[in-house]
Amino acid sequence: MARQARISNDRVHWFMNDLTSRIIAESGNPNDRFHLGKIMLQSLKDDPEFIVQIDGATGETVNSAETLEKTVRCAVAFRNFGLQTGDVVVLMAPNHVDLAVPLQAALCLGIIIAAVDSTLGVNELQGTFSVDRPKIVFCQSGKAPDIQVVLNALELDTHIVTFDTGDYLGSFADFLEQHGDDSPVDDFKPNEFDPEDTVAFLIATSGTTGLPKAAAATHKNFAITGPYWWGRFTDFPAPTRMALIGSPLQWLTALVNFVMSPILRYTRLQTSQAMTKDHAYYLINTYRPTYTVFSPTFMTTLMKPGDREQCDFTCFESLMLGGSAVPNELIAQIKEVTPATEVWNGYGMSELTSVGFHTDSPPPGSCGRPMGCFQYRIVDSVTQEDIFEPHVPGELWIKGPGIFKEYYNNPEATEETFAEDRWFKTGDTFYRDQYWNFFFVERIKLLLKYKSNQISPVELENVIRKHPGVLDAAVTGLPDPECGDLPVACVVRQPGSDVTAQDIKDLVKESLSDSKQLRGGVIFVSEIPTTASTKVHRRKLKELALAMIRE
Repeated sequence: MARQARISNDRVHWFMNDLTSRIIAESGNPNDRFHLGKIMLQSLKDDPEFIVQIDGATGETVNSAETLEKTVRCAVAFRNFGLQTGDVVVLMAPNHVDLAVPLQAALCLGIIIAAVDSTLGVNELQGTFSVDRPKIVFCQSGKAPDIQVVLNALELDTHIVTFDTGDYLGSFADFLEQHGDDSPVDDFKPNEFDPEDTVAFLIATSGTTGLPKAAAATHKNFAITGPYWWGRFTDFPAPTRMALIGSPLQWLTALVNFVMSPILRYTRLQTSQAMTKDHAYYLINTYRPTYTVFSPTFMTTLMKPGDREQCDFTCFESLMLGGSAVPNELIAQIKEVTPATEVWNGYGMSELTSVGFHTDSPPPGSCGRPMGCFQYRIVDSVTQEDIFEPHVPGELWIKGPGIFKEYYNNPEATEETFAEDRWFKTGDTFYRDQYWNFFFVERIKLLLKYKSNQISPVELENVIRKHPGVLDAAVTGLPDPECGDLPVACVVRQPGSDVTAQDIKDLVKESLSDSKQLRGGVIFVSEIPTTASTKVHRRKLKELALAMIRE
């Protein structure tokens, strides 16, 4: 029996207004309605026994009182160490229970948090740190040698703190012992700063260029857009019982939940172990989370026939799919497995600091309808003129108080991405229907060009996935000096399937025009390469296509 469909409403905003009004009544500062540190502290004080987080890999649980005490102690240690508002702290570690502590402490002081992928190599870290220029890096001891090499190369006087014990570096416990104190929690006062201008997070976003950029999101950005993520729920606090965090901290879906879970009072189920298919099954079966966000690629893996029977997905009240185009067939497949679960096709990006649309029972393929915190335009990318007609694609432009402040230490990229009057150019092609339901078409920079024709990898992928012998597919382009890009398909077969490359080519030939044929060939792989957030890793996909035998 299906649950009653949710529609967008104002209840989360009523809750946030009540919470922040109490904070302002005590401080007398109206700007405190956007001060994430003060909002976090008040929320932790409101329900000391509430279980804020669980590490599903170890079974560790932490309640609000424990989180509050350790957060304040860490904030005091930051002050005594000499950190000031505007300094940068890097967090690069698995989602264990200590990871939230320096994050919350930094929010109290206006210190900028840069969550960094802990799998990055030395060259990638050097590019990232050259932008962020952190004062402290929190990591696991195994990563410390690479970090030290990078810091030496950049001549940065950055302190390394390991969450575990290292051979020569100070641990997190040592840092708190050396720089913190045992003063009462109620005596602690967060720093005063302007939340509209003060950056809270540097969110990694390389787009499709591969060059590191960091979207600087302010306290006000997150305070405004974070609640909208829950704009279709009605019970506050606790809009849902438990949210499974499926991505590492450097991705927006994790950051939003690390901020909002103690504020809205739902338990955050995270894990210090890599999120594999088997581990996801274990977490779902053991803890019965009611909400999660997964990428379409990872969800396709979880839904693999013959494997999915190992997991009971019916615990989910709501499940959001996002990060790349969502096949309608995947949503239908999930609904077959767990009919009562509400499945969303979510669209968000780092620069929006949240999701971009309300998903009030949208038509198939739609990301939803406009939210109150944003204005929207669809613009012809060539003429820069607005497209007012429905069903005509163009670049999506968005404006509003939730849009990120800038690309950190990168004024050129900032200027390039904003049009006049602070309209943010998303780089994504959308169209809308006559009812203002918006439909994602393609990432503009991912479009392939064969001679004078543009080819959408998503369109090709959707056709290939319709073959009953195909579990998943991803399309990239091979460079050709005469033609531009030759589309090549990386295909994962269904278990027991003997689908051939010619079968795939024939299907595309029957379905699409001549310019969109798989002239680069077909490659069969055991899995589609993904990033740490389980999106398709487009660079590695191209490397596979160049290295492997194509049929």
